[in-house]
Order: sequence, then structure tokens, then C-alpha cells
Amino acid sequence: MQYQAGEFDVIVVGAGHAGVEAGLAAARMGANTLILTLNLDAVAYMPCNPSVGGPAKGIVVREIDALGGEMGRNIDKTHIQMRMLNTGKGPAVRALRAQADKFLYQHEMKKTIEEQENLLLRQGMVEKLIVEDGVCRGVVTNTGAIYKAKAVIITTGTYLRGKIILGDLAYESGPNNQQPSVNLAYDLKEHGFNLVRFKTGTPPRVQGDTIDYSVTEIQPGDDVPRAFSYETKEFHLDQLPCWLTYTTDKTHEIINQNLHRSPMYSGVIEGTGPRYCPSIEDKIVRFSDKPRHQIFLEPEGRNTSEVYVQGFSTSLPEEVQLDMLKTLKGLENVKMMRPGYAIEYDAVVPTQLWPTLETKIVENLFTAGQINGTSGYEEAAGQGLFAGMNAALKSSGREPIILDRSEAYIGVLVDDLVTKGTNEPYRLLTSRAEHRLVLRHDNADLRLTEIGYKAGLIPEERYQRFIEKKAQIKSEIERLDQITVKPTKEVQDALTEIGSSPLQDGFKASVLLKRPEITYAFIENLFPSEHEVSPEVAEQVEIQIKYAGYIEKQVQQIERMKKMDDKKIPENLDYNVISGLATEARQKLSEVRPLSVGQASRVSGVNPADISILLIYLEQGKLQRTKESGAHE
Repeated sequence: MQYQAGEFDVIVVGAGHAGVEAGLAAARMGANTLILTLNLDAVAYMPCNPSVGGPAKGIVVREIDALGGEMGRNIDKTHIQMRMLNTGKGPAVRALRAQADKFLYQHEMKKTIEEQENLLLRQGMVEKLIVEDGVCRGVVTNTGAIYKAKAVIITTGTYLRGKIILGDLAYESGPNNQQPSVNLAYDLKEHGFNLVRFKTGTPPRVQGDTIDYSVTEIQPGDDVPRAFSYETKEFHLDQLPCWLTYTTDKTHEIINQNLHRSPMYSGVIEGTGPRYCPSIEDKIVRFSDKPRHQIFLEPEGRNTSEVYVQGFSTSLPEEVQLDMLKTLKGLENVKMMRPGYAIEYDAVVPTQLWPTLETKIVENLFTAGQINGTSGYEEAAGQGLFAGMNAALKSSGREPIILDRSEAYIGVLVDDLVTKGTNEPYRLLTSRAEHRLVLRHDNADLRLTEIGYKAGLIPEERYQRFIEKKAQIKSEIERLDQITVKPTKEVQDALTEIGSSPLQDGFKASVLLKRPEITYAFIENLFPSEHEVSPEVAEQVEIQIKYAGYIEKQVQQIERMKKMDDKKIPENLDYNVISGLATEARQKLSEVRPLSVGQASRVSGVNPADISILLIYLEQGKLQRTKESGAHE
């Protein structure tokens, strides 16, 4: 028996990391929003590692915060450890990583949702979409509730026809034995969506007080305040350490003896797994020359003894997992609390999406997160925020937001998905971003706050602080450009003390700062500013001056690429009428339907010759339209 359950501007299906960001973003932009989820006790659940951030991913979290999203604020409130990674390398690859109290993270995110104006959180299993004349008008749950909406966002994660596999055992399930979503997958197929089968996995959890940490290596957090969010003012310094141990010859021996029982090698698993996060059995086979592999022991929270065995993802039988764990140094007497497992699930082929994450097949329907073929909480949250913004804009008849590859890692992520697709669970890497020197952890606010503010996600007070910060950076760079550092005794002694060459002549302070060994603090000590300079401003001044030449080169590359992205392609262009295009290019372009020449150039299988032909065709069409327009006049 069906019944009318309500009307909304935006409905979000799922409340994982994509769903919560989508719902919060839409509601904060003024859209009357509903989040429907299978289980209210699993909101923002972390089914895999209890951490946020890391290379590339940490930058995404900063971008989410700069746009007005929630993940950064939430992990700042609920982390048990925070570390800046790659501090010995350049700023383009530095990134924060935090260990989460996974239970507190969930609790705080659910509380935030419950307190958000314009947002209703409700338990319910969506089984069908309401589609009329190719337009999504709402959803229907398994209890017969009909919810109408102007836009719908599906963020089902790994629950879509989920199947848990553990040794010979296989059964329908979402992560950690949650209820799976089955009928919605079939409904999507009925509407013409092409789905693929992906796989991911998780390691066992063990009881912390059965580990001998004295024979492992401690991995402490940073002893200086760190935060993902630009709004965080209170810092947790009472951190819990993680610990490092290694696999042994005995570990490898047990795995090799039981490979025939691994679902990966016995053919039980059909889905494609993530290349950059292999199971421990896959590591042993693929890297058989390595005598050992790192295993990190990560606490799951302050009020639990559960420890996550990072790097030990496996779907081998339960008893084999316990035998394997006991071969690790420090875990000889360990007690396993939960076994690891593999999970298969359905994902949408992401080339069926526009760059706004709206589907091409059904209007007003958006998808975000692991349903789009990605892996990781951060990639999901970034897509969720982006889809939530565009769904809210679409529901109110406003123009969409598209993030360029040169503006954000979120832009790189979305463009890769919708333009190239993915044949395995996609993971963000710094190497995927050709403009990574301008897409840094430290400047996410400078890149994206303006966009978040215009969308209505950044409050006025925060925006004014941002404007002030930009002005301070500009003022301080100008000040250093005007200071001449002369070879006085004080200056020469200071340079000698840090191992820097003495001056032969006068230098501008900004030029001196370009020396690798010279820091902003060194210059500031010699030539103090009249105004207090915050650490954030000082960091920007130093990076922008030191890397000015490299940044300028990237900006020039970006400008050249923008010219290609500014050349728009009609949405329904018939590529079959363009003579000279290679057959593969014609097929791929017809499938992806790029919106610009720049996007077309990034489609797999399209070569420079095809782009030249496309440019000529578009130019001829433009010329023809101009002539026709002139004739009418």
C-alpha cells in the first residue's frame, strides 16, 4: 500500500560520507532536504579504516571545508591523532591525516544533521525511482512511502546489491553485516543505467589489550596543533599513538598454503578490486620478492579496545586470519574481535554522468560517492558536497557549478570519472593532478572560498576573515618586495649561522627568501613587520615567493587549457556527421558527450588529430551561423 509521505526540493538516498555532505550542502543552500538511509545508527559510518586524509585525500578534505562542507570540522572535533605527511617534501604533496574516533565521528555527524535547518533525517529503504518523461520526480521506499522531489541524489556506497565474502562463505549484505540495497539496483537497470561490479575489502579488528606494543614501533601524532578546517580554534593534543609492525616469513607461508581458499583466487569474487589498496594475500603474490610488509595498528576510538590492522585486508577464512595475525610481531597472543572480509557491490558507469554529477539518462537525478566507482571516504564526501550543491541549484532553477581541474582535486576527481570512466575502484593520487603545484593543502581556501560563498555555504563572517587574510598576504609580499637586505655584519652573521652564502651586494628580501635554506621566520627576525603576521599568512607568503617561477609556469599551462575548455560543444552534437574522425573517437565522444573541446581532448581513445578535426568542424559551424545571422539582418 503506497502513501504520500512528503514533498522536498532535494532527496538524498544514503547517509554515508557522500550522503551527509550532499544533504547538509543542499539544506544550507536553502533547499528543503530529506536524507533517507537504511539505518540511522550507521550515519557517516566508517566501515574500513578509522582515518581521514592522507596524500591527495587530505587536500580534498581541506577543499570540502573551503567550500563550506562538514568533514574537516567533524574530524577536527573527533580525531585521536593528527599528523602532517610528507613534511620533508615540497608543498604540493603535503597532506594532513587524522585517526578518527570512529564512533564519536558518527555521533557528531548525526548530531550536526539533526540540528541543521531545512534538513530531515529519516530511516527508510528506497527501492524505486519515480521517473516521468525522463525526469526524476521522487522515490518510493519498501514500506510504500512516496516522497516527491525536484532533485534526487543517490549515494548508496557499497550497499547496492552488496555481498560479503569470507572464505567459502558468501551472503547478501552491506558493510559490517548491515542490510544491503537490492531492488534499487534492478530499478536503475530498468531505467537504462549500465552498472559494473566492484569489490573492496577490510582487515580484521583485534583486541588492543592482547597486543604487546613493546615490540612494535610507536607512531605518535604531531606535537603542534593541526586542523583540517579553517574554522577550528580548539585543538586536541591528548593524542593516542598508532603502532607499526611487519609481516614475517611465517605470515607469507600461511597465506601461500591457503591461497586456494582465498575467494580472490578461487573465482568466488567476480568484482574488480582497487589496484592501490590490495589485500594482504594479493601483496604476497604480487610482491613475492619482498621479505615483509608494513602493518599499522590503529585504535578505533578512545572508548573501545578494538584495533584496526591497517595493511592486512583479507577475505581468507576466519581461522586462517587468526593464524596469520599471530605470526605478526607483538600479536602472538592476539584475540580477533571481527574478521576481515571482501564486499562486492554495484556501481554506475560514471561516463553516464554530466560534469555536475547529474545523470545523462534521467534528468534531475544525481549520483555521488562509491556508486560512481570511487574508493575512500574523502572522494565520496567531495562528490557528495558537489552533487548536493548542484542538486540545490537545479531545484531552484539556478546555473550549475563545475569545478575545473585547475581549481580543485574535486574537479580532477569528477572530470576523471565523467570523462575517462574507471574500470576499477578509483582512488585519488597527487599524480592524477597535472596542476598539483597550485592545488595544495595550504591554499584550498584561496582557491575555493569564493565559490562556497557565492553558493551560500560560507557565512558572511567567515568570508570577511578570508578577504582580510588575502589582503594581509598581498600586503606582506609587497613589503618584502620593498625591503633591501644589505650585507651588514648582522645579516652576514645570521646567514653564516644557518649555512647560507654571505651577500656580495644588496638583495630584495623577497629574492633572498627564494633560497631553499631561508625561511620567512628568518626574514621576519631581521626585518619585523609592524603588524602581527599569523602563521597561515606567513606560510602563504613563503610558498608564493619561493615557488613563484614554478607556479607561474603552471598558471600559463592552465590558461592554455582554459582556452580549450572555453570552446563549448553543443550537448547533442552528432559525431557521426563529422567526416575524418576515427571510429574509436566517434564512439567514445558519442558516449561521453563532452561539453567542451578541453573535455573532449581528455576522453580515452581520442587523439590530437581527432581534436583538430573537431575544432575545424565547430569553427565551420560557427562561421555558418554567423553568415546566416548576418543574412537575416
